[in-house]
Amino acid sequence: MSIVLTTALFAAVLAFVLGTALGFFRQFFAVTQDPLAGQIREILPGANCGACGYPGCDAYAAAVAKREAGISSCSVGGPAVAERLAAIVGGDASMVPAAVILACQGSKDRAPVKGEYTGIRTCRGAKLAAGGTKLCAWGCLGFGDCLEVCKFGALSMGENGLPRIDKTKCTGCKACIGECPQGILREIPRNQRGAFVFCSNRNPVKAMVMKTCKAGCIKCGLCVKNCPQGCIVMNNGIPDVDYGKCISCGTCVSKCPTKVFKLLQDAAAV
Repeated sequence: MSIVLTTALFAAVLAFVLGTALGFFRQFFAVTQDPLAGQIREILPGANCGACGYPGCDAYAAAVAKREAGISSCSVGGPAVAERLAAIVGGDASMVPAAVILACQGSKDRAPVKGEYTGIRTCRGAKLAAGGTKLCAWGCLGFGDCLEVCKFGALSMGENGLPRIDKTKCTGCKACIGECPQGILREIPRNQRGAFVFCSNRNPVKAMVMKTCKAGCIKCGLCVKNCPQGCIVMNNGIPDVDYGKCISCGTCVSKCPTKVFKLLQDAAAV
C-alpha cells in the first residue's frame, strides 16, 4: 500500500512541477498577438494564394498592421476588401482589378505536335524532357498545369486543347502565370480596352511560323504599317501594343492575315 501511495504522491508532485513549468514557459515565450493584425486577418478572404507577395493571409495581415504593405494588394478580395482595410488603417483603397489572358491560339487542330509524347503528362515535364510537344516552341502545351494551381475554378480545358479562362471567377492571383512554363498566360487590367495579340511565336521566318502554327503571327508588319495611331511596334518578333494610344479602332484586327489580333472587349477569354 505504501508503494502505491508513494507512487501516487510522486506522480502528483511531478504533475504539479511540470504544470508549473509549462505555465512559466508559456508565459515567458508567449508571442504577443497584434490585435490590429487579427482584425485585418478577419477581413481577408483566406485564400492564401500569395498574390499579395506574402506567403499567406496571416503574413499579409501582419505586414499591413505594421504599415509595411499596402492595402490594395489582395487581388482576391479586390476593391471591397481594400475599402474595408482603408477604414481601419487608412490609405488609398483604389486598385485596378486584374485578369489573366492566354496569348496563344495554337489549338490541337492548328499547331502540329512533334510526335507521340510518352513522358510525364505535365506542361513542365514535357518542357524539360522534350522541349515541348508542339512544333511551335512558344505555344501552349495543353497538359493543364495552370488548372491544377487555380484555387478558384477559373480555368478549364477546352475541347481544342487550350485552357479557357472564366473571367467571372478569375481573381488575378497570378498563380497560373507563375506555373506556366511557356510564359503565355499574361496579366492585364480587367477593364483594359484595345487590341491584344493572341500569339507568342517569335520565329522570324514566315514559312517556319506557318509550318508550326496556322494561327501564328507571320511578322508581315501590316498591323504596324496600318495602325492610324502608330501604337504598334514589333518587339522581339511579336507586335507590341501601346494601350495608352490604342483607341480600339480595329484596323489591326481587319488587316492581320492570320487573325492574331482581337479587341479585348470582344475576346471571349477576357
